[in-house]
Amino acid sequence: MADTDPAAAAVRFKSNYAVTRKIEPFYKGGRIQISRDGKFMFCPCGSKVNVIDVETGALLHSLQQDEEEDVTAFVLSPDDEVLVTGSRALLLRRWRWREPRCERSWRAVHTAPVATMAFDPTATLLATGGCDSTIKVWDMIKHYCTHNLKGSSGVVHLVEFHPDISRLQLFSSSIDYKIRIWDLSSSKCVAVLEGHFSAVTSLAFADGNSLLSSGRDKICMVWDLETRQSKRTVPVYETVEAAVLLPKEGDFSQLGVKKQGLHFVTAGSKGILRVWEVASAACVHSQAVPFALREEPSERSLSQCQFVPARNEILTVSVEHNILFYDAQSLQLRKQLAGYNEEVLDVKFLGPGDSHIVVATNSPQLKVFELATSHCQILYGHTETILALDVFRKGLMFVTCAKDRSVRVWRMGRAGRVTCVAQGLGHAHGVGAVACSRMKESFVVTSSQDCTIKIWNIPESLTSKAKAALISSPEPLHARVTERGHDKDINSVAVSPNDKLLATGSQDRLAKLWSCSDCSLLGVFSGHKRGIWCVQFSPVDQVLATSSADGTLKLWGLRDFSCLKTFEGHDASVLKIIFVSRGAQLLSSGSDGLLKLWTIKTNECVKTLDGHEDKIWGLHSNKKDDMVVTASSDSCITLWQDVTEIEEKEAQAKQEEQIMKEQELSNLLHEKRYLRALGLAISLDRPHTVLTVVKAILREPEGRRHLEENIVRLRKDQKEAVLAFLVTWNTNSRNCHEAQAVMETLLRHEAPDTLLQFSGIKSAVESLLPYTERHFQRLSRLLQASTFIEFMWHNMRLADVPQQDQGTL
Repeated sequence: MADTDPAAAAVRFKSNYAVTRKIEPFYKGGRIQISRDGKFMFCPCGSKVNVIDVETGALLHSLQQDEEEDVTAFVLSPDDEVLVTGSRALLLRRWRWREPRCERSWRAVHTAPVATMAFDPTATLLATGGCDSTIKVWDMIKHYCTHNLKGSSGVVHLVEFHPDISRLQLFSSSIDYKIRIWDLSSSKCVAVLEGHFSAVTSLAFADGNSLLSSGRDKICMVWDLETRQSKRTVPVYETVEAAVLLPKEGDFSQLGVKKQGLHFVTAGSKGILRVWEVASAACVHSQAVPFALREEPSERSLSQCQFVPARNEILTVSVEHNILFYDAQSLQLRKQLAGYNEEVLDVKFLGPGDSHIVVATNSPQLKVFELATSHCQILYGHTETILALDVFRKGLMFVTCAKDRSVRVWRMGRAGRVTCVAQGLGHAHGVGAVACSRMKESFVVTSSQDCTIKIWNIPESLTSKAKAALISSPEPLHARVTERGHDKDINSVAVSPNDKLLATGSQDRLAKLWSCSDCSLLGVFSGHKRGIWCVQFSPVDQVLATSSADGTLKLWGLRDFSCLKTFEGHDASVLKIIFVSRGAQLLSSGSDGLLKLWTIKTNECVKTLDGHEDKIWGLHSNKKDDMVVTASSDSCITLWQDVTEIEEKEAQAKQEEQIMKEQELSNLLHEKRYLRALGLAISLDRPHTVLTVVKAILREPEGRRHLEENIVRLRKDQKEAVLAFLVTWNTNSRNCHEAQAVMETLLRHEAPDTLLQFSGIKSAVESLLPYTERHFQRLSRLLQASTFIEFMWHNMRLADVPQQDQGTL
């Protein structure tokens, strides 16, 4: 076993993990906004708006709605100071988002939820467009509704103020595909711009007299605001979700901008950014992308686009809730953040220093997160949901398998860019489990719903070509051996540390041991009552660990296939297990969202960690064995730090401090410095020590007076602590006199109103009364008995005693 190994004997056993970071969904759809300085991003996520640090991708804080109703629209003021949200509860809220604090909330007056909002350039007027076909304009300083504009058809999904505030004009669009111009001086619609044949998706002002509009009818239009007529129609041949004007300043020659004049960028269903010249209505630049363009909408389609001047970047949002930042001059990707992960099925550390994690979500795309910056690479290749992944020992190559019956090998380059280097096909059903060779990057083992195991060789030539980045398209992999392994789905497969054995676990409640060379069956592990979810080899012993839907973990000997230990404690299926502490401990994850840490030698569950709300499918430890990553169906990825050493040091420091305080207390009592001694004993939170100090004071000449002086000089919180202590003392007749003495002092020197302010006064009085009455009754009985003895003493007939004494003399 692990505890007999000399290397394991020196290992430090773990006792606790603490969450250091959570990668959780922060964006679930809707309009994203960026602060003017480009440092903060505001993302709607259900009933809250999340504030994200753009550089690190970290969630700073959330603006949460009290009534748990979804946010339907929000807008940031031009000065970055105020953010206004609208919810399905028909409430508008004004936030000081930096604090974060809700300054004010008021009824939206709309009869249906607010669909869009916009501030004017001075941040004094707010326009809200509702699903009730009306537009309201609000004075943000005097807090009242200034305009109620009626006349739109259906949902008003777009409102924008003219940048020249002196014009007092508001532009809107609804589902009748028309753009309306409202004069706020007269509260009337002064013009209707007709030309689009589908929903208008964005409005952009080129200068005071030109307006650019984009629509889902695959055209963009430029309008003259003086004549209120269309100047130019640009066919863009895709459903456009946003059109952004390029600024006149700046060098955009890499984007095909050769002449003066209006140029704009479009984002839409094709998933790429394209630059258009208004004068010629021609596309002057198309973004280079590594995928084939589709006419119909796909997972790569873009839903938003905006220019961020402070960062000189163009921000786009895909329909899969990925947020991408492109360099404005070259349209090269600078940063990508994943706003939503869906159900996470597997996760592993990646990179030579475990600097990245690779995540399989409930989709055909892989996500590789750089932990330092939250930058996310999206890897395309599989055509159906990826079910499992595994990483080779060096941390640069990894393997994925999916429902599309394929297995793919990926490699991370020096710059952190990941590419697919090989692909294997051959399974008849979806591939549900995969394991890599442990010593060299020489082979991969897969298992499938077709109940077979396949061993795929990875040629050395492929590894060397991948290392030199000479592979342009995935090379084919061929299965060396195929073997029918089980009667039901194979859920897990593992390779031994010496690459000679492999183990499989299945829904048929059996685990099996196989030879890696020819896939011959060596033995069967039978004992679980339900299907096996995970198998794992010990890194130091000839032991196999299995976890099952019966809620147990078992350790098996590889020599005789007998069950060595059974760990019980999970109340639900145990989905994943890993060895930690050099094989001396186990970490397991359950379908109830709990992690459990087990010590193998004692069969003891050392710690239960609650970090997820749903099934934990992914569990992996880093090479240093001081961090663990977990992934769950609740869409969260959690990083855990081993805090055993930190907690031990803190406990040791606390113990040392306790000893020092106890020594100081002893010195203070010896020196009869009772006030300091009382304060120190109270800070140590030791009722008996405080009682010892009180007794020492009362033993002094004029002890009552000294006690009174010291109790009166205590702080309010110290008096509250003493009150709590004397409740305990009063339960014992030996200590009741000290308790009553302290209580008398408090009652004499504290006003009733002050005493009522003490925390826990009610429960203290309720506890004191019955015991005080009991002590009083006991003293009353003692007094009666002593009075009776005194009476008997005085009434005894002792007058004859002296005479008898004289007679004897």
